[in-house]
Amino acid sequence: MTSENNSHPVKPANQRGAARLAAVQALYQMDVGGTGVLEIVAEYETHRLGQEIDGDTYLKADAGWFRSIVSGVVRDQRQLDPMIGAALQDDWALSRLDSTVRAILRAGTFELKERKDVPVAVIVTEYVEIAKAFFEEDEPKLVNAVLDRIAKQVRVEQRK
Repeated sequence: MTSENNSHPVKPANQRGAARLAAVQALYQMDVGGTGVLEIVAEYETHRLGQEIDGDTYLKADAGWFRSIVSGVVRDQRQLDPMIGAALQDDWALSRLDSTVRAILRAGTFELKERKDVPVAVIVTEYVEIAKAFFEEDEPKLVNAVLDRIAKQVRVEQRK
């Protein structure tokens, strides 16, 4: 793959980015609404990915990537949450974070831990961009700092 160029709309990286965004939205829905993983994955794959809903077009996404993030976060949440908690500032608890920020950090931490084939810089940048899509204040900086700290723990071999 070459550098980021949006003139190729079906590039795998773009589909992965769309999958990451959809995964964050799905994890948020599960966190807030208590929806189960099988139900949420089926809903997104059938009705959202690549579809238009209420005037919002959901980008075509790599469904396998989406599924692996959502199911992996659900499966590994007991390991991911302490990692995130340890990377937060001392006086912050994971439960105090906005549900969307929690979803972003869980998805990003899962990818850093499990997807060693994806460079740290790509993962951190993608999730910071997702944070910027939802927040204008300090949240993108928080996402960047926390994922960077976690990357230093789980990815010592590839810092760029």
